[in-house]
Amino acid sequence: MSSPKPTVLFVCVHNAGRSQMAAGFMNTLGAGRVEVLSAGSAPKDSINPIAVQAMQEIGIDISNNTPKVLTPEAVQESDAVITMGCGDVCPFYPGKRYEDWVLDDPAGQGIESVRVIRDEIKKRVEQLLSELLS
Repeated sequence: MSSPKPTVLFVCVHNAGRSQMAAGFMNTLGAGRVEVLSAGSAPKDSINPIAVQAMQEIGIDISNNTPKVLTPEAVQESDAVITMGCGDVCPFYPGKRYEDWVLDDPAGQGIESVRVIRDEIKKRVEQLLSELLS
C-alpha cells in the first residue's frame, strides 16, 4: 500500500511572486509525487509579471495561476508549511513541519534580481523535495 502524497503549502504575503515560483518548481520537480498549495495572507489580484517571466525563461509556466487567500484549512491539510515573509499571520498547528524561507520580495524588482530569487527558491525546493520523498 502506498502512503498518501505529502502536501506542501507555500505562503507569502501577496501570493504573487515567491510562493508562486516555489509552487511552480514543486509541481514541475515533484512530477505529481507531491500535492502543492500556495496562498497569501493578503493576496494580490494577479501574479507578478516579472515572476512569470523569470519562470518562463526556464520553461515553467505560472501565468495562469491566481493568488489565493490563506485559510486555516489549507494549513491543516498540509504536511509542510513553507512561509516566505508572512510573519505571524500564518496559523500554527502542532505536528506540521514549518520552515521560514528568508527571501527578497520580487515585487517592484527587475528581472535580474528576480532571477536570483528564483534560483534560490529552486535550490530550496529541490532540498525540500528530497527530504519529503526520502
